[in-house]
Amino acid sequence: MSDFVHLHCHTEYSLLDGAIRVKDLCSRAKDFGMPACAITDHGNLFGAAKFFLTCKDFGIKPIIGCEVYVCHDHLDKTSELARKRNHLILLSETIEGYHNLVKLVSRSYLEGFHYKPRVDKAMLRRYSEGLICLSACIAGEIPRALNAGDMDGAIALAREYADIYPDRFYLELQSNSLPEQEIANKGLLEIADHLKLPIVATNDCHYLNADDADAHEVLLCIQTQTTMDDPKRMRFGTHDLYYKSGEEMEAVFGHLPQSLSNTAEIAERCNVELDMGHHYFPVYKLPEGASLDSEFRRLAEEGLERRLEKHPNRANIDPQAYRDRLQYELKVILEMGFPGYFLIVQEFINWAKDHGIPVGPGRGSAAGSLVAWSLRITNLDPLPYNLLFERFLNAERVSLPDIDVDFCERRRTEVIQHMVDTYGKDSVAQITTFGTMKAKGVVRDVGRALGMSFAETDRIAKLVPDDLKMTINKALEAEPDLQKLYDTDPQVKKLLDTARRLEGLSRHASTHAAGLVVSPRPMDEFLPLYTGKRGELVTQFDGPMTEKSGLVKFDFLGLKTMTLIQDTLDNITLQGRTPPDLDNLPLTDAATYDLYARGDTDGIFQ
Repeated sequence: MSDFVHLHCHTEYSLLDGAIRVKDLCSRAKDFGMPACAITDHGNLFGAAKFFLTCKDFGIKPIIGCEVYVCHDHLDKTSELARKRNHLILLSETIEGYHNLVKLVSRSYLEGFHYKPRVDKAMLRRYSEGLICLSACIAGEIPRALNAGDMDGAIALAREYADIYPDRFYLELQSNSLPEQEIANKGLLEIADHLKLPIVATNDCHYLNADDADAHEVLLCIQTQTTMDDPKRMRFGTHDLYYKSGEEMEAVFGHLPQSLSNTAEIAERCNVELDMGHHYFPVYKLPEGASLDSEFRRLAEEGLERRLEKHPNRANIDPQAYRDRLQYELKVILEMGFPGYFLIVQEFINWAKDHGIPVGPGRGSAAGSLVAWSLRITNLDPLPYNLLFERFLNAERVSLPDIDVDFCERRRTEVIQHMVDTYGKDSVAQITTFGTMKAKGVVRDVGRALGMSFAETDRIAKLVPDDLKMTINKALEAEPDLQKLYDTDPQVKKLLDTARRLEGLSRHASTHAAGLVVSPRPMDEFLPLYTGKRGELVTQFDGPMTEKSGLVKFDFLGLKTMTLIQDTLDNITLQGRTPPDLDNLPLTDAATYDLYARGDTDGIFQ
């Protein structure tokens, strides 16, 4: 095994602070011959699942960690001490440690958030098992005490952390040309000798290559909404925080070989395998004596008979053809193990309908399912239109069903609250989504950070074609005027070169417009959480990674069209007339087809 492994690394998920793409990180570690690499983003685990899977793809060991913010009391948000926080590196040694880290990071947001997500030492002690701890950078509590000239205090802190993490606490050395770091290193070595504590070398990586340092400074300006010429802007004061090779680390720590070999020892100790192969359905409340399979079959069969009874073309249909198709679909769904999914979806849709909340008729491939129609999940009979069930579910391609449900935009939150009331507030969360620095947007961001005027930046940004897949390189190829500016104007060249280094990085986390996940047990037993801007519970993993973690996603889309239709029906009622029954509306109205034929429509969607 290599003598050095990076254990302190900030990816793009240290939002607007780290500038290392996860795939690039794993590729570089592999190129350096390192058997493992670590992720230790600031306060969060946003990238943990993606990092785990990417490491596996590259054949290297993933070490899942976090640089947490430690304060005196995570519940204090008013005293002078509330904004004082220190960095600390935690690495998952075992699966128990990973789950403890998930709980720590989740609670740091849900309970401790005050400018930053915070933990305190009582929390560290409670969730200490299975975690390896490093004393962190010069923003760590022990290095800060050393820089304040308080050796006795630093020794006391080292004893405290060593007590919280017995045989799992390391004093972290770095070499980055910062004077404060030299003071910290000297003191840390004295403490290591005095208390017989192990040392470990890291590099606090924030960007991949040495020549990414300037672009990273621009990134910090974007984060803090300052400009590069602002003397008070946030800066790291060093250009050494890149992903150094083992040889480069040996060049500065060769006189302390134990600090290098300990990184490999820690990597050997860290063995965490995330569970990515199961589905965890919420617990559906069943009638006494019923099973998921029997209840699913009963509701579908009874629902079909009700549908047939009210069928608008009842005289001309073959009921047996419907029953045969239903039995075929039931067999496939039961064999695939998905009755729970259908039971949950039909429950919240029928609850909404029973409470007068407008629900869409169904769209996408789910419209091909007779089971979905029988359960009132969709409102379109698939048989007259030869809609294929196999487009929705196929025994040869096992994947979770995915039914998008449209709700009245005004009352969508009532359905979400119903899910919380039904399954528990700790088991229902919305899903995060990461906004990235796309070509046009990154040009504007970088232009502002470089101190360029709005008009000038806007002029350059407008030369970037409007295309979701646009990149700076593609824009230069597609737009001759942009290429000419790049070739002739040094400032534009600097802008675009910097933008090129930063484009595609995750910029911010926000709540997905539709996604909702429900877990059979408290959500933080499966993945990390944070609090959204409206106080909602949100997963730290995005949709694809949440699903890979085994949780079931439901799409609750708020649609203005549903609200408008309901308002129209209500107005018809107010006029003393009987509104049409949308559940049983015949689809053969000649006047409607004439309207479409004339093209006298606007905003028609699916």
